[in-house]
Amino acid sequence: MTYKTILLVVGVSQFEDDLRAAADLCASEGAHLSVLASKIATLPPMGDLSAISDAWIDSRDSDMEQLRQAVREAKEILGNTGISFDVAGRYSETTRLGQDVGERARYADVTLIGTSLRVDDLLRRGVIEGALFFSARPVLLAANLRSATLQPKNVLLAWNSTIESTRAAHEALDMMRNAEGVSLVLVDPKIKNGKEPGADIATYLARHGVKVTVARLPSAGRPVEEVLVQYARDTSADLIVIGAYGHSRIRERIFGGVTKTMIDAPILPVFMVR
Repeated sequence: MTYKTILLVVGVSQFEDDLRAAADLCASEGAHLSVLASKIATLPPMGDLSAISDAWIDSRDSDMEQLRQAVREAKEILGNTGISFDVAGRYSETTRLGQDVGERARYADVTLIGTSLRVDDLLRRGVIEGALFFSARPVLLAANLRSATLQPKNVLLAWNSTIESTRAAHEALDMMRNAEGVSLVLVDPKIKNGKEPGADIATYLARHGVKVTVARLPSAGRPVEEVLVQYARDTSADLIVIGAYGHSRIRERIFGGVTKTMIDAPILPVFMVR
């Protein structure tokens, strides 16, 4: 996959570090940077409609001005970088946030999520889920976008034979082909029909020129995500490739899961596909 358009989604504050990191990434890739500054719309108060007056209107006016200011600041910062870029703002109702982000992400090769969205957990969750569920495009998230790369040397591909992990492997194929090595990791794999777990996908990747090794790891009672992250550290991986939301969003939120943990606390950069 050649990355020619990269989307960065930010909030309306504390986004300069993410912006500069994304600009540097685009410069190294020769890519266009598309920036979406997003803010969740203030809802009207419940009750008597006559109470929906000055206070609510003033709040929305203030929100919109913050959004306009964020767009101006982003354009000013990027204007000095020499890269191709565009910047837009979107004021979204909570129920429309995911679709608004997803519609924008459809016209990018990958969506970047950095640290700036952490100031608003509701916004961050809505942005990530919107990009994953409404765009059919991958998401690259990191605790620090300076560590994010689209040219990784060592990749950990988390594999569990699901549609989601298949899509992730396919989307990351070019990156893995150009990497020095790829660890295909299966946690507590089950043997089916006498075949070695992971053999089929390893053969597929090898035919595409991927230098792949298979690691079948026992969880020993530990959460799967903990096993994956530890192995990524042990093998000096600089990117984890993983399918997202093999379970429903509701189940992930209530009971937790690999996707939720990777989103909440990405120890390493994570390339995620739904």
